[in-house]
Amino acid sequence: MSTITTKDGTEIYYKDWGSKEAQPIVFHHGWPLSADDWDNQMLYFFEQGYRVIAHDRRGHGRSTQTATGNEMDTYAADVAELVKALDLKNAIHIGHSTGGGEVAHYVARAEAGRVAKAVLVGAVPPIMVKSEKNPGGLPIEVFDGFRAALVANRAQFFLDVPTGPFYGFNRPGAKVSQGVIENWWRQGMMGGAKAHYDCIKAFSETDFTEDLQKIEVPVLVMHGTDDQIVPYADSAPLAVKLLKNGTLKSYEGLPHGMCTTHPEVVNPDLLAFIKG
Repeated sequence: MSTITTKDGTEIYYKDWGSKEAQPIVFHHGWPLSADDWDNQMLYFFEQGYRVIAHDRRGHGRSTQTATGNEMDTYAADVAELVKALDLKNAIHIGHSTGGGEVAHYVARAEAGRVAKAVLVGAVPPIMVKSEKNPGGLPIEVFDGFRAALVANRAQFFLDVPTGPFYGFNRPGAKVSQGVIENWWRQGMMGGAKAHYDCIKAFSETDFTEDLQKIEVPVLVMHGTDDQIVPYADSAPLAVKLLKNGTLKSYEGLPHGMCTTHPEVVNPDLLAFIKG
């Protein structure tokens, strides 16, 4: 297994396919998943001649099940260490959901020359939780419910999420894939319960406003209008307004997990942005 060891001794697992001379694309997964959530995109972009890299966030997948550091500052610092270890330059960073927050937090702090472009897919920025500043956000009670469900029966919770809202399998006429549901469960159960619990606060309460305002590189914001996990109206349109060089691409009726359910739609759009 390919891993790096961070300054605090955490092992971060990663996949790295393709020529070291090719332009790198780095994929950042959502909660509570792993690098495996990007298999379709990694295979697609590898075939297009890119170097494709995906890591398991600390506490997730095959990385160390950390009790500490399960917040955005450390997640972004881990990415910076991985990027330095692999000496990635002119990279495209693509993040889904929580991974989109990680991308925003990292790219806003990245060394010059490291990042060419970024993509936020169904991503959590600017901020998810409802407050006076963010009246359209989700009430804190929603995330307290996530935490309670995780503590009560994580294995069942990790079946309920993909069976229902994550992929829109709870919508009338949805084409349900049992394999996709079980793969979500498999990835989730590989990670650590403490890290997953902490990460709910990280993805719901981190305010990415300043990160988005700092980013200079082109950013594509992709979001399904039927996203039941990160509601469209409180994310994508607000995020793109904060970006200096942002483009919004909306997908009518598509769910949160659209990279998995509709790769034939998403992948060509990603490629067009990367080449553009």
